[in-house]
Amino acid sequence: MGQPVLLLGLAAFALLLLALPLAFWTLTTPRPPLRAVVRGLIATANALLASQLILRWLESGHFPVSNLYESLCFLSWGATLAQLLVERAAPSAWIPALTTPLSLVSLGFASFALPDQLQTSSPLVPALRSSWLVMHVSVIMVSYAALMVGSLLALGVLLADRGQRVQLRGSSVGSGAYRQAASAGKGGLALAAVAFSQAERLDNLSYRTITVGFMLLTVGIVSGAVWANEAWGSYWSWDPKETWALICWLFYAAYLHTRLNRGWQGRHSALLATGGLAVIIICYIGVNLLGVGLHSYGWFLSS
Repeated sequence: MGQPVLLLGLAAFALLLLALPLAFWTLTTPRPPLRAVVRGLIATANALLASQLILRWLESGHFPVSNLYESLCFLSWGATLAQLLVERAAPSAWIPALTTPLSLVSLGFASFALPDQLQTSSPLVPALRSSWLVMHVSVIMVSYAALMVGSLLALGVLLADRGQRVQLRGSSVGSGAYRQAASAGKGGLALAAVAFSQAERLDNLSYRTITVGFMLLTVGIVSGAVWANEAWGSYWSWDPKETWALICWLFYAAYLHTRLNRGWQGRHSALLATGGLAVIIICYIGVNLLGVGLHSYGWFLSS
């Protein structure tokens, strides 16, 4: 692996490692300047990861998702980007505290745990030399990042404002407050703003992030099926990764169904969304490392 690529990854890891304790500190010590420092560290790490992926692309001559190291670095980039976008939509000290560990763990696993053969870039096999590689893999990876960030935000619903009932008041796509009728004197009524609690804001953000991730996952699965038909003459082969991608899709489809049609909200939907983390981890890491299937990078069961 090229030295600049390695250094960029290590620099991003160091910034995320510095940002994590500061993010936890902002939970107990609300300081806007400190939160700005955390955002700056995450944004800089995101820029370093983007530079690393571009440099890797230039060195290898193909889109940098050919092995597990590149894939995990791409996941870290997508997770930090999703984190920054979510925090821009609704600033909260809980967001970096909940989501920074995802980027840190995935990048640390890629840099320090993977064997050399899974870090070294190699030429693509003929089936992967297609323009579909950029479309399919990038969309799938960003969808994983969005779904995992949304599930971690759902975990925050269970941790924030513990002991209080989480009852969303208003649209599922709201993020800050809603208005309710209030007495204006002499029998009149006026609209008064009522702020959401921390858990309610996290629940809204989780729902919106998972919705985006679910739509991206749908596009990724469809594009993968079209690519598979071009490469192997079949839209679906029940490869282990394909099967688990479908399981992920069905799981989050159930989450959206229970929320939109069954009226689940707050802690009930948060528990379901948090469980989605395990499903994605099995789909993305577990299947890849078993050394089986067309999508596997191989490790534990490979010779």
